[in-house]
Amino acid sequence: MTASQDALIERFLEMMAGERAAADNTLAAYGRDLRDLAGFLAARGESLAGADAGAIRAYLADLHAQGLAERTAARRIATLRQFYGFLYAEGWRADDPAQALDSPTPKRPLPKVLGEDEVDRLLAEARALEGPRGLRLAALVELLYATGLRVSELVTLPVRAARRRSDTLVIEGKGGNERMVPINQPARDALAAYLPLRPSFLPPGADAGWLFPSRTSRSGHLTRDRVAQLLKDLAVRAGIHPDRVSPHVVRHAFATHLLANGADLRSLQQMLGHADISTTQIYTHVLDARLKELVTERHPLARGLTNLTRGG
Repeated sequence: MTASQDALIERFLEMMAGERAAADNTLAAYGRDLRDLAGFLAARGESLAGADAGAIRAYLADLHAQGLAERTAARRIATLRQFYGFLYAEGWRADDPAQALDSPTPKRPLPKVLGEDEVDRLLAEARALEGPRGLRLAALVELLYATGLRVSELVTLPVRAARRRSDTLVIEGKGGNERMVPINQPARDALAAYLPLRPSFLPPGADAGWLFPSRTSRSGHLTRDRVAQLLKDLAVRAGIHPDRVSPHVVRHAFATHLLANGADLRSLQQMLGHADISTTQIYTHVLDARLKELVTERHPLARGLTNLTRGG
């Protein structure tokens, strides 16, 4: 790459830092992307500043052939649009060759899912633990799986939410929106067993009113990270790889298992606190993928059907 190309990249990065307040990591990524493009163009005998739309598309096609992830490709395209838009605005080019580039739409990854038998193992291990910490953990896991709460909603539950004689919880979700979530008998029983021992987790001389208080956190309640670690420790006890278990995975299990057992999307949307039903619809895709796996890998006739197909 020539010095003039280096200078153009540096001027672009200075502009992004000064006028757009781009973060250091973002600037570093822009620099890597542009130097990678410059290397590709140099091998074709072309320059970074003089590349036309065809050369840029050839570069993107080369990235695709290398198996570049869609999210990374989308970021590269964003970099090129910013860079060539900058050259055009500053008068170093008479046109903008990146203006017509189409960004790939990244595929939304399917959530990780635990089977019902795996959740049963987690719950059984939590119920088997004794003492205040064991009863607290059982209450946490039962509540997560019974309600599908976000972990941020779980740790900020007020203690009054559990003291009401009701089969529902009133949850304050994103944006301060309230929703009512049903709570089943096992979760109510776990809370009833935990509540008498709750004072053992309170900071000395203080009661902030949290259902799950903590002596060590600044907020006065259990942190999201602490709940995540407790779940991973429980997963190990249950014989499940800890990487597969998190508060959000338990929320996914709640949603997927409800759908599999006949719940409708609108009700599930309300319980999860999704503003848009399209967010809830991801769980139908999870079920589709799960059913395909069951048929192709676990059905008793799957191997025989495969052999028949191979045999013509």
